[in-house]
Amino acid sequence: MSPRKSAAEALGTRSAILDRSVAIASAEGLEGLTIGRLAGELGMSKSGVLGHFGTKESLQLAVLDRAGEIFRAEVWAHAVPAAPGLTRLRVLCEAWVSYLERGVFPGGCFFVAAAHEFDGRKGPVRDAVEARFDDWRARLRKEAGRAADAGDLPAGTDPDQLVFELLGLVMALNHAIQLHRDTRAPARARHAIRSRLGDGS
Repeated sequence: MSPRKSAAEALGTRSAILDRSVAIASAEGLEGLTIGRLAGELGMSKSGVLGHFGTKESLQLAVLDRAGEIFRAEVWAHAVPAAPGLTRLRVLCEAWVSYLERGVFPGGCFFVAAAHEFDGRKGPVRDAVEARFDDWRARLRKEAGRAADAGDLPAGTDPDQLVFELLGLVMALNHAIQLHRDTRAPARARHAIRSRLGDGS
């Protein structure tokens, strides 16, 4: 086997482990990941799984990275072409609602679930989850600030308050979908977002 083929196969195996890990962690939490379970489901040895990550914590951090890649592709990528400010903020919110509505992750928003699991703990995984939220909040804050500066939001709008409310709305949507299986929740979330941002007409 050539070194190039061997490296490609190793990357493919690592990707398969991460994909399965994201699906498990989405529904059962990052602590639900065990080397033995992954090895059994993927037809690998425990040492084979460990060889790609070294420790369970390293695996959890890699899973957070993979989930972040998926989130960016499902939400942020849709907003990049939109005009900065209110237009982009509207597109971001719609993509965010759609991401939950379509069940991109089996357990709902991966990062909301991870935050509930790790918010009271200490350590690298908890810090990585917080960093993801900080990054997302900063993106929303940037567009809200642009919209406020352009006069596209009501006078006196506080961008930080607006972002706080948008985060609360989408977390409520995640809760309604996952816990209550409320099929009306996405429409309610869209109505609440339009009320806060305007309908764009």
